[in-house]
Amino acid sequence: MVNIDDAIIAKYESFGEHFEILVDPDLAAEFRNPDGNDVAIEDLLAIEEIFKDSKKGDKASDEAMEKIFETTDPIEVSKQILEKGTVQLTADQKRKMQEDKKKLIINKIAKEAINPQNGLPHPVQRIENAIDETKMKVDPFISVDEQVKTALKFIKPLIPIRIERVKIAVRLPGSAAGNAYNAIKPFGEILNEEWQQDGSWIGVVEIAGGMQNEFASKMAEISGGDAETKPIK
Repeated sequence: MVNIDDAIIAKYESFGEHFEILVDPDLAAEFRNPDGNDVAIEDLLAIEEIFKDSKKGDKASDEAMEKIFETTDPIEVSKQILEKGTVQLTADQKRKMQEDKKKLIINKIAKEAINPQNGLPHPVQRIENAIDETKMKVDPFISVDEQVKTALKFIKPLIPIRIERVKIAVRLPGSAAGNAYNAIKPFGEILNEEWQQDGSWIGVVEIAGGMQNEFASKMAEISGGDAETKPIK
């Protein structure tokens, strides 16, 4: 639980009623991050009190809470304030959250998108440079998936790019075939497979387009360099 002196204010207004709570700045930001981990309300509150004006110490009335939240339970009211209201983040907090979210957006695009001109992934730096050139504003409170869609609209005029899944034909020697399922699972789906008379394994795997190089490297790793991978047009 954060010290009251280090807490920031989260506030919510509705039908002329004003509510404030005192929260840990980092945990409150994590709670509101749609791509973040779950945070318990009890852990982020500096004090389990609902205020009308926290600076004056004026507490919200039970009547006002019942009217707006249909409960006077401070945990449930605090949850609704955080979900519906605003949090007074510091400039440094907001900047760091934007930077972190931007990295997640770039990495997701790099993993899932290809250059349709050659079918190959774009380097991460090329995607980052394109996003920087567009001066796209990253919102720390909007999910990565939603902002990936926005980012693609911004950068398509600058670089040829599209989200695409690709099919890869794979051949692994018998010595590596036993590790195939665990190695392939994080990348995508095995569409079909077949064991050969010499003990080798062949299959067709569907993966995100941007993960082709990483997938080929993983297959080479588990096979001692004896794997064969080839995109299927």
